[in-house]
Amino acid sequence: MKQSEAKARIDTLRREIEEHNNRYYILNQPLISDFEYDILLNELNTLERKFPEFISENSPSRRVGSDITKEFEQYEHTYPMLSLSNTYSEEELREFDSRIHKTISQSIEYVCESKFDGASISITYKNGSLFRAITRGDGNIGDDVTLNVRTIRSIPLIITGKGIPSEFVIRGEILMPRKVFNRLNEERIKAELTPFANPRNAAAGTLKLLDPRIVASRFLDCMVYFLLGEELPHDNHYDNLIEAAGWGFRVADSIRLCNNIEEVFQFISYWESERKNLPYDTDGVVIKVNSLSQQQELGFTAKSPRWAIAYKYKAEEATTRLLSVTFQVGRTGAVTPVANLEPVLLSGSTVKRATLHNADQIDLLDLHLNDMVYVEKGGEIIPKIVGVDHSYRNEHNKKIIFISICPECGTALIKNEGEANHFCPNYLHCPPQIKGRIEHFISRKAMNIDGLGEETIDLLFNNNLVRNISDLYDLRMEQLVPLERLGEKSAANILKSIRKSVDTPYHRVLFALGIRHVGETVAKTISGRFRTIDDLINAEIEQLTNVYEIGPKIAASIVAYFSDADNLEMIKRLKSAGIRFSDENETKQTGNSLEGKMIVISGVFHEHSREEYKKMIENNGGKNSTSVSGNTSFILTGENMGQSKKEKADELGIPMISESEFLKIIGNK
Repeated sequence: MKQSEAKARIDTLRREIEEHNNRYYILNQPLISDFEYDILLNELNTLERKFPEFISENSPSRRVGSDITKEFEQYEHTYPMLSLSNTYSEEELREFDSRIHKTISQSIEYVCESKFDGASISITYKNGSLFRAITRGDGNIGDDVTLNVRTIRSIPLIITGKGIPSEFVIRGEILMPRKVFNRLNEERIKAELTPFANPRNAAAGTLKLLDPRIVASRFLDCMVYFLLGEELPHDNHYDNLIEAAGWGFRVADSIRLCNNIEEVFQFISYWESERKNLPYDTDGVVIKVNSLSQQQELGFTAKSPRWAIAYKYKAEEATTRLLSVTFQVGRTGAVTPVANLEPVLLSGSTVKRATLHNADQIDLLDLHLNDMVYVEKGGEIIPKIVGVDHSYRNEHNKKIIFISICPECGTALIKNEGEANHFCPNYLHCPPQIKGRIEHFISRKAMNIDGLGEETIDLLFNNNLVRNISDLYDLRMEQLVPLERLGEKSAANILKSIRKSVDTPYHRVLFALGIRHVGETVAKTISGRFRTIDDLINAEIEQLTNVYEIGPKIAASIVAYFSDADNLEMIKRLKSAGIRFSDENETKQTGNSLEGKMIVISGVFHEHSREEYKKMIENNGGKNSTSVSGNTSFILTGENMGQSKKEKADELGIPMISESEFLKIIGNK
């Protein structure tokens, strides 16, 4: 693969993975299976190893997906809450065992646990009382959902007994029993609400509700899987979990101590079929080194422990008939084919539709109407067609051909080199793209306009009140109040939030415009080089590509966006509405005391917030990083610094600077 081709594919993979992270962790609406996600992430990791010049600290390969939402207060994890490496093969599991033995000279014990499919939680206890419960978040910081967790009856509020540490952290998986899930979805369908995709999404969504009474009514459960602290009762993982069970926590009966990798395989084999008798969804087995000292010796990668791995079971499969294929247009213009099937029972639910992803997959499967197809729930989430039973094919069955015209607006589709998807280029007038861009514009990381969800945008569009983002700033009270599901209070809140959005910083406005390939980071980079929107509008390709991290594809996309008369008219209207299209009133670099330095922030601070310190670093010429590496200049440390960061810093000899020392360095005394 050429360098340019690798760069294009890496960029595509990063965008796709970030989108899937958002849908999985935030929206609880996954589009692909865990298996398909793992394939994308593995391809990205492979390309980044082969082409290290394209490695970026902001790559999704470098971090854990985040479930952080604005409705909750965030707290830093005392111990980073990393994700697990996944495998689907016995061969890779044996390689994991070999790597362990290369590092550890003593005998190895493994602990095998069922991998419950729920929402991860980290709970801190102080002096025997539940103190705080935090979601995984981005692995370093999570949402405080303590009030909701207190409603879960399997989580003790107070624990008593001998040998309980004065402070400890216990981690588990918040679960929704299948019976509760089925009842909840029946209620949602009757209420004409979108049903949850699976119990995992239902549990994660419930945990983020703002009313603890509703959380309590859904009978969530919690299965704990890890105990952390300075004064643990035992020096191994298995005995600590058994001790936690004695304190009143729910620990899976299936947990088993194994003396070697062969016993691990026996455990995996037994639970592959037996897990279906459990009241909760599981999708594999977690294997951990038992000894805590051996865990410490093995350490961590940037996002995963080296002493643990998750073995995923292969997805279930069923056969059914392909009735038709429809084509959906997403907010970016990507066209996705969807198979409509004769209903078939698969993994405990009735499947009527399955994703086909793109034209290449349709060609690979050689699909025909009325084919008998093999349907699989990859990772047991989203169904997909994995094959065709040709013995049932009628020679008169019509071959499925990928469309050439957009089903929404009739525009001829295009397919860019190096990309798998077909796109509708009519982004200004194609209805789902228009609505998708408006949804992006109002999102939290863009203009952060409250009260306008997907349904409300659809309502405004269908009533001809909005056709592009600038129309939002012309909305009036008398237009909104008569609309279905709205009233005076809702309308007033929407208009207030729209008015408030005019103070959004310039770099976020650029991101909100939805220019293709211009994400948050690129928008911030551009705003630092082109101080006003007019400077950017008049920029040529060469000027843009001279900016660090702006390549030909991004530059061409920016030039194309501002070459469109409709876009220029829209920006003119946004200017009239008072939107900030320059950084003249925003904070500029105030010094160069941190010029060329890469800085990691860890811990809890008293003088300023973490976000304020990040801005100070940028304003003084430094760069922020979330992970410790050989490129790290120093770590700005507060109280309760992350243990893994401290260990990594000690290992690499990286200085750790206190809050007061840092303020002196930048001249803020």
